[in-house]
Amino acid sequence: MTYGTNQLGMPILTLTLLVPLASAILAALVPGDRKNTIRWIAVIGSGVNLMLAAIALASFRFGTDQIQLVERWIWAPSLNLQYYLGIDGISVLLYGLTALLSFIAIVYSFGVIDYRIKEYYVALLVLETGMLGVFVALDLLLFYVFFELTLIPMALLIGVWGHGRKLYSAVKFFLYTLAGSLIMLAAIASIYVHTSSIPNGPTLNYVDLLRIAPNWSYAWQVWMFWGFFFAFAIKVPLFPFHTWLPDAHVDAPTAGSILLAGVLLKMGGYGFLRWLLPLAPEASRDLAVIPITLSVIAILYGALVTLVQRDLKKLVAYSSVASMGFVVLGIFIFNLHGAQGAIVQMVSHGFISGALFLGVGVIYERLHTREIAKLGGLATLMGPFASLWVMLSLANLGLPGFSAFVGEVLVTLGTWLYKPWLAFPVYAYIILSAAYMLWMVARVFYLGKPESKVSLPPMNIYQEALPLVVLVGFSFVLGVWATPFLRATEPSLVTLLGHLGVSTAASIGIR
Repeated sequence: MTYGTNQLGMPILTLTLLVPLASAILAALVPGDRKNTIRWIAVIGSGVNLMLAAIALASFRFGTDQIQLVERWIWAPSLNLQYYLGIDGISVLLYGLTALLSFIAIVYSFGVIDYRIKEYYVALLVLETGMLGVFVALDLLLFYVFFELTLIPMALLIGVWGHGRKLYSAVKFFLYTLAGSLIMLAAIASIYVHTSSIPNGPTLNYVDLLRIAPNWSYAWQVWMFWGFFFAFAIKVPLFPFHTWLPDAHVDAPTAGSILLAGVLLKMGGYGFLRWLLPLAPEASRDLAVIPITLSVIAILYGALVTLVQRDLKKLVAYSSVASMGFVVLGIFIFNLHGAQGAIVQMVSHGFISGALFLGVGVIYERLHTREIAKLGGLATLMGPFASLWVMLSLANLGLPGFSAFVGEVLVTLGTWLYKPWLAFPVYAYIILSAAYMLWMVARVFYLGKPESKVSLPPMNIYQEALPLVVLVGFSFVLGVWATPFLRATEPSLVTLLGHLGVSTAASIGIR
């Protein structure tokens, strides 16, 4: 594999990192009492960034595993530390998802957050830079910097603008994530030292590491596996590292929940594909039984716990544990269907969970409660919103025609090809997910009478209705026209599986 090319001839990935950062700096310089000015700086900055990301996606070439839109220069020649950005089939969809959800979160916040506006939007914009950087960084040190850059803004969003036990949840999120990150930092440092004796070393360059990792000793690969596993398992989060997630989601502001579920959790799944598997190919094959077992537990545990939730936001949060368990299962069964299903499921979950948390915010802003028992009969007060929520619920349970169906079918098929008996817990999840989503829809919108006797304010077209429609629309497009998405991911995943010594010949073609 080469270092890649840049078909646009311009540093568009760097621009998508700098625009939100520059917008954050500009917003920080505006007097705090000019609230609308700060809001518009954030909206325009993130909107411009979304357009730049769209240009990058439009230029993406299908049918190749080559890294594209590459920007690479050695900024510390004596240490061989590199600024290396690029996208391929593993990252391209997640990159676009991040730009979209960041813009939606900022637009939604326009009329919701009314205190410490400056600090709030600075945190959101810095968070956007960090999240995008994770998906385009191809130098391991640079990846780590962006990975950590997301930590503080999200902790601040939860701790300052959250609800309930917001400080407790923010600290818990911070400590869990930091613990995994420190282990990963030790692994990165050891790689740097370990590669110092090779020609052109030391190196943390993705392409260089992909080339030399198969030659590492088995013991070293085991260390690499565990060094990266904990950081990414906590971020996903995989059972039993999930306990920070419900607290963080329940107490985070709506925009924080949108980005936490829609993007930050995906950083864990992406990390497995981008870094853990390539750096520990042999050890990953031998130790795969561990993440597979934990993912099956996460799928069933998440679904069962979701069934008994009485808080609407916590219900959506626990359903994320089960959905992301699907992602990890797809990654570690080592076939093309599983890997493609994992990526599709991550993107699908970003659309659907982001919209569900936005919908919870719509309800909470009007009724100031998330208790399902107090939300009966809302369809009579919020008819258009109820229709959108029903579509989201059907999408989340994997109804054909929506994106989750594609991801779940691919992972289920991949699991059957891996070990047929392992597909039965997946079937159980499909039944359980239908049960908890339909139960929730019935209780919240159609059974009982609403406590509120007056009509509720209609949805704001630009901040609430349009973002929900866009996310439902993207889920529908991916559900009925998955071919381009699968074509984008296939070459890079075939190369990755080949690096792992896995043949893709047994996979059944789906187009």
